[in-house]
Amino acid sequence: MKVLFLSVTAGQGHHQTAKAAMDYLMEKNVDCVMLDTFEYINPILSESIARGYLISTQFTPAVYGKLYRLAEKKEKNNSSFSISNLTSSILSRKLVSYIYEYKPDVIVCTHIFAAQIISHLQSKKVIKAKTIGIVTDFTIHPFWEDTDLDYYITASELLNHQASKKGIPVEKIRATGIPIHTKFANKISKPEARALLGIEDKTTVFVMSGSMGYGNVGKIIRKIDNLDMDFQIISVCGHNKRLKKRIDLLKSRKKIYNYGFVDNVDIMMDAANCIVTKPGGLTVSESLAKGLPMILINPIPGQEDRNVDFLLNNGLAVKISSTYPIDEALYQLLSNEWKRDHLQKGIQYIGKPNSSKDLGDFIISLCEKEK
Repeated sequence: MKVLFLSVTAGQGHHQTAKAAMDYLMEKNVDCVMLDTFEYINPILSESIARGYLISTQFTPAVYGKLYRLAEKKEKNNSSFSISNLTSSILSRKLVSYIYEYKPDVIVCTHIFAAQIISHLQSKKVIKAKTIGIVTDFTIHPFWEDTDLDYYITASELLNHQASKKGIPVEKIRATGIPIHTKFANKISKPEARALLGIEDKTTVFVMSGSMGYGNVGKIIRKIDNLDMDFQIISVCGHNKRLKKRIDLLKSRKKIYNYGFVDNVDIMMDAANCIVTKPGGLTVSESLAKGLPMILINPIPGQEDRNVDFLLNNGLAVKISSTYPIDEALYQLLSNEWKRDHLQKGIQYIGKPNSSKDLGDFIISLCEKEK
């Protein structure tokens, strides 16, 4: 039994999603391999895409958002938007050779670009493996319309209608949730989590900026630090060393535990009473699994805007704005037990703490059917 995961470097979420599902499968003695699709095909192309993603999301987010909205309005299979039509047989030949050599039973794509390439190869009957695409947001990215895989993994059953409108048959959809590490399915008490972190046992606000440290998180922390309420702050800056240094030097009224990139976000979530975060699909899924009320900040225009729409319209989070700043949002959330309870009831319904296990078991069942 062999499973090939194909990802693309654009932030860290797609790789983490693949790794979460792989870790569960490998525990079940399933042979798994992950390839960064464009890194394997052409490292220069991979670097260009990764750099382009970083530039578009950090420096020109408005342009990225406009391109996303333009893609939403395109006609299905418009050749000017389809990477399948932009990817030549020469470019994908190396990947085909690898697939022939590895002979996977299932190919799992955690990024739309990989899914489009595999759809193209599958249409040419080049590959025989079962194919799965993982939609890593709480919306169906318009480029998924240019794919034709055997199955699609989505964040929620509530996206079925949207997927159907975009031409994805409902019978192909498995709403097992965006795969997150199995450790997010385990919960410990707040006092125990705080003891493990070595912090005080009191109300805790978790501020998380994502792996790339995107957004004006320093300003957010300064605003909530001025609130006349008794709480402490956990801050995670990801790989943004400049942001971490700024927060380290902040003359704060409250105790701030400030970190760079960490691997114990699950413990921090258990320790927190709420999380202040940008609405990336993976972080949102982890927060939902932990039952953690969310205050949303700094959405990247495009799919993260759509994530916000889903979360707000289903009563799962609150979002700051120019007229509803972070200090007001946090004050109201911490002061209002009814509001927290309301959010947590919705979170319990939508959250998928066993997403990696459910996907892994589905993949194993596909392999067994083929025997």
